[in-house]
Amino acid sequence: MAEIVLSNISKRWGSFAGVHDLDLTMADREFLVPLGPSGCGKTATMRMVAELDDPSSGEISIDDRVVNDLEPKDRDAAMVFRSCALYPNMNVYENIRFPLKVRGVNPATHDEWVRRASAMAELDDFLHRKPAELSGGQRQRVVQQVGTPTGTYDKPANAFVASLIGNPAMNLVDGEMAGGSFKAETALIEGLSAPDGPLTLGFRAEDAEVVFEGGQINAPIYTMELLGDATMVSVRIGGSLISVKAGKNYRAEIDDTVSIRISTDHCHLFDAKTGER
Repeated sequence: MAEIVLSNISKRWGSFAGVHDLDLTMADREFLVPLGPSGCGKTATMRMVAELDDPSSGEISIDDRVVNDLEPKDRDAAMVFRSCALYPNMNVYENIRFPLKVRGVNPATHDEWVRRASAMAELDDFLHRKPAELSGGQRQRVVQQVGTPTGTYDKPANAFVASLIGNPAMNLVDGEMAGGSFKAETALIEGLSAPDGPLTLGFRAEDAEVVFEGGQINAPIYTMELLGDATMVSVRIGGSLISVKAGKNYRAEIDDTVSIRISTDHCHLFDAKTGER
């Protein structure tokens, strides 16, 4: 990555200034999120960094190099849009390959890169299709669920939807079912109905509680966040980060072992391979 510095950046449309004399430094490897109401200049600023728009005044530097006059392809920066932008005259294979050609990547490696990307997006069977022949999900690889907000929150169709809906998102833990019990490292949850074998268990933060003893999960505290009316406690189980709400007066130290009790009536079970309920 690289340090990005905006110096006295402004963007004007006639007499209207969308961005006015902005000074901002984004350090190497820093994750920065612009936050503000609609029309405050978030998108305008990002578009100028990506060279989709030129600043009316000021300088943009990347790694101590002024890049105002560099083309987007030469900045090594990208902006991802909510809606897809595919070339309608190219099939899926050609759409994936096109950026490699533009960047001058060795043609001998193109096929390997394309097929690696298509495998990750589960598009191997659609490489010959044009964008118009793809569903919306295939164009953007977005899993969708049709339903009311409450219905989607309470009963997500799959693990992907569960990981997106809600704040915090649903906790998801990979483990094994054996004889009606779910096991995953420091977790043992009994009384579940599912076939033996690999399984992904899901539960909401509000459907679990921190207890002194007798919980189904016992793990060291990874993070704590004071929310005002509650304390969000997070622990790790394997590669999963589990969040649970504790009382507002709950106090503990990082790495202290905490016991978590889960309501089995509100557990969600997903296939470990497909993610489907």
